[in-house]
Parts: sequence; structure tokens; C-alpha cells
Amino acid sequence: MRARSPASRRSALAVSAAAARRSRSTKVTSRAPRDSASKPSAPLPANRSRQRAPGTSARSQLNRVSRTRPRVGRRSGRSGKTSFRPLQLPPIMRTSLLAIAPVYPAAAPDGSGPYRSADSRPAVIEKLSDNDTEQRKGGFWQRLKSGLSKTRGQLAEGVGNLLLGEKEIDESVMEELETALLLTDVGTDTTREIMAELAQRVKRRELNDTRALHGALAGLLKDALAPLVRPFEIDPAARPFVVFFVGVNGVGKTTTIGKLAQRLKGEGRSVMLAAGDTFRAAAVEQLQQWGERAGVPVVAQKQGSDSASVVYDAVQAAKSRGVDVLMADTAGRLQAKSNLMEELKKVRRVVSRLDERAPHEVLLVLDAGVGQNALSQVREFDAAVGLTGLVITKLDGTAKAGVLFAIARQIAKPVYFIGVGEGVEDLKPFDPDAFVDALLATD
Repeated sequence: MRARSPASRRSALAVSAAAARRSRSTKVTSRAPRDSASKPSAPLPANRSRQRAPGTSARSQLNRVSRTRPRVGRRSGRSGKTSFRPLQLPPIMRTSLLAIAPVYPAAAPDGSGPYRSADSRPAVIEKLSDNDTEQRKGGFWQRLKSGLSKTRGQLAEGVGNLLLGEKEIDESVMEELETALLLTDVGTDTTREIMAELAQRVKRRELNDTRALHGALAGLLKDALAPLVRPFEIDPAARPFVVFFVGVNGVGKTTTIGKLAQRLKGEGRSVMLAAGDTFRAAAVEQLQQWGERAGVPVVAQKQGSDSASVVYDAVQAAKSRGVDVLMADTAGRLQAKSNLMEELKKVRRVVSRLDERAPHEVLLVLDAGVGQNALSQVREFDAAVGLTGLVITKLDGTAKAGVLFAIARQIAKPVYFIGVGEGVEDLKPFDPDAFVDALLATD
């Protein structure tokens, strides 16, 4: 092979160097950003933009975009200030909140301290109406008859033949009547006595048809309730006349106290309430609201305080003011809990230090729906604190109103009041004649 001359070798090297330079220039040009006009990109969302401020990274640009959005559900730690708009309630909710009445403590004997005079409180509580039960159609008789409708319905299932006019009295009628009396919790002893007396009258031809049997049944039931009749009387020489209210949980002690306070206040008596139930949540506030409605002072301490201390302070305050009646609420307790019954005994002992005759009345509030269990409650509470009377509540919600006959037969404690509704006027003195007439009403 013929060797190249030096000049030709230099020319070849120059060509190779020029080619290498062109190759490097082509590679650098390929790394440059492509012209956006050459190939359009996909459209971006309206709230996003590819344009960035000089020196702004992609992450900070996204944060900047997020700050333009509504500040709802923002997580803590992000930059930017968060603004909050005040809560706007619907008009009906604003009206309901404004209708809530404040609760004030009762007044001290000297007009200062933790007790506040009822006369100095605003009358906002008047907005909380009790449905004005006195204006109901038919008055208390209609409410009593309506309240006993469940018991009357249970009784009518067995004595329906007695209510349909003059029919012959046969064995099936007597059996149905006996079953109905037992189902309404009249009690086995009372039922046996009533059925035996009716059977004797039928045998003597004194009762010829079901109409006569119906009248005889009403008379015997009224006679059976006679041991329960005694008026609730307040001794004017005892000032204050102290009344304790005891019972198990949920029978309506606090509500009964509030209703009776309004009744006594309407009779022109001065009344004070003692919030001795310091265990149940909101019990003090509930009694204070009843005090507002009745316009009477309430002696109360914070929840968890010693109940005996509260009642003791209330008796002292009532004495210094010359109050006619002091009614003391107590915490609900099961009659089988001996330690809780001992607490009740303590309250009685403490009050007797101020007045050896106090409390002048100890009323057991009974839920009529418990039926025959009411007898056990009466016996246990009577053994612990010495009951002087009963209040039967919630007769409108049970078919066991016949328990009053069992109480009259076995306990013979007077029933001062009965409750047949939620209204203030639905608590009335017990009238056995009206009770039986409402129980056996045919219309």
C-alpha cells in the first residue's frame, strides 16, 4: 500500500475534527427545550398554571395555588392565614336558644349569699308554659278518666258484659270479672273478698242483672279504698312545716315537689324548697326551675354535697324567714340498699336537731306502673324513715292502677295525691269515689 503524504494526513485529521465538532453540537441542541408550538400539550385545569415566578420551585408553586382556594378542611402546618366566618343559626334555632331561661340559686335569709330571693329573679321562666291544664275540656274529671284509660281498658276486657246493659249474671261473668281484677293488680286478697261478697249478694237475689252487679262492684271498690283517705293538712303552728319526699329512682319526686309547691303557693302559703338530691345529675337544676315556675326560693349546693347538710341549711333558712312549708327533695334509692337507706335516716336525724317534730310529713312517691312491687317499697321505706303518706304518680301510663286497692288492704298508708298527667294541675288530692267512677266509666 502506498503511504500517504504528510499533507494528506493533516487534511484527513482536520476533516475528522470538524465532524466531531458537528456531532457534539447536534447532541447539545437535542437537550434544549422543545418549542411549545411544535407539539401542543394537554390543557390544564383552570386553577393550575405552568407559569412560575422566578426562583419558585414546583412545590412552592402548588402551595401558592392552594392558598387561592376556599379555606375549608385546611390541615394545620400550611402557610397562609385562615379566616373563619361566625356560625349562622337558622331563625328557629335562634328563637329556641333565646327561650332557655337562666337558673338562679335561692336566697339567703338576709337576702345575700348563695341563696337568692325568688322575687329578684327575672320572669323569663313564664315562657315555659305548663299547657294551662286547668282550661282543658272537662276539667280534672276528664283528665282522671283519660289517665285511667289503660287500667279501665284492661278491666273492661273482663267485665265487658257488665257494661252492656241488663243481662243475666252467670258463672262466666263472675270468672271474667275475677280475672280482670287480678290483671289490674287489685291483689289476690282484695279480689277474693270482693268476689266472695258479690257471690253472696247474687245468691241472696240482691243482684238480678249485670247492671246491678256493676253498681255493687263500684260500691265495694270505693269501700276498699276508704283506708287511704286522709286530707293533707299543714299545721300552722309548725313553721316551717317540713315535708320529706323519698322514693326510688325515676318515680317523679322532683316533679311532684314542683307541682305541689305551685299548689300551696296558690293557696297563699309561703313555700321553700331544699335540693337534697345532690347525687343525680341536673337534679338541682330541675328543682330550681320548678322554683322559678312557682316563684319560691330554693336552697341548693353543688352536686355531690352532703344531702343532710343541704336540708339542715334549708330548715335554718326557712325558720329565719318564717316560711310556712319547706319541702325537701332526696336522692332516689332502691329500698334493698341498706347503706342508702342509712343515709336517709341520717337526713331525718339531722333535721330533728332543729325541730324534734320534724319532718312533719314523710311522703313516699310511687310509680303506679311497678304494680305489686309498690308494697315492698312502702314496707322498706316505712321501716327506715317512718312514712306518713303516699303520692301515686304516672297513673296515666299504666294498666296497673289497681295497686291502690292492694295498698289499702295491706299497708293502709294514706294516699294524699295522685298524678294522672304531666301538667301542674294533673296532681290532685286523692278522691276514692272519683277514682272508682273514672275506673268504671262506661263513656
